[in-house]
Amino acid sequence: MPLLISPVVAAGDLARLDQPVLTGPGLTLRPWRATDAAVVAAAYDEPGIRQWHSRSMTVDEARAWIGAWPQRWRRETGAGWAVAADDDAVLGQISLRTIDLAEGIAEISYWVLPEARGRGHAAAALSVLSGWALRVLGLHRVEVYHSTRNPASCRVAERAGYPYEGTMRSKVLHADGWHDMHLHARIAGDPAA
Repeated sequence: MPLLISPVVAAGDLARLDQPVLTGPGLTLRPWRATDAAVVAAAYDEPGIRQWHSRSMTVDEARAWIGAWPQRWRRETGAGWAVAADDDAVLGQISLRTIDLAEGIAEISYWVLPEARGRGHAAAALSVLSGWALRVLGLHRVEVYHSTRNPASCRVAERAGYPYEGTMRSKVLHADGWHDMHLHARIAGDPAA
């Protein structure tokens, strides 16, 4: 069935690009490396990350997770970055968890390791990736969802210029049951945080 509108971003526009290394204040967003697998596995074993992301990984599973990101980039369905400090130590992760180029929409997810929390890294990474997705890739809308029981993630979204748009009832199943989720979004043309 033919669309009556043109795609917001043409198919192939993402896959034609090399995944960029993006920089922000005191951090770099870089593609994941196989050598990051132990950090990823340890992160998903950390109770604060596991609570909101409902998964765990062995080191081998983390290698597979890392190895899947380039494939998702080429298929234009997702893109993941390690959030790294100036010394290249991993601070966290941020990803375009889902991408719909035709609709011009992506969903971002993120986490930060316990030792890096409270320093503004998540908000900075979210601002940097959002700017690239909206201005360079040409998306129209980028969304963040988080549990209503996770006020820290709410603060990250707001600091990165994502206004609260509403609550989605019983949207995501976590280990402790169904969670209502806040929806935050930025659209092309919104002022940067």
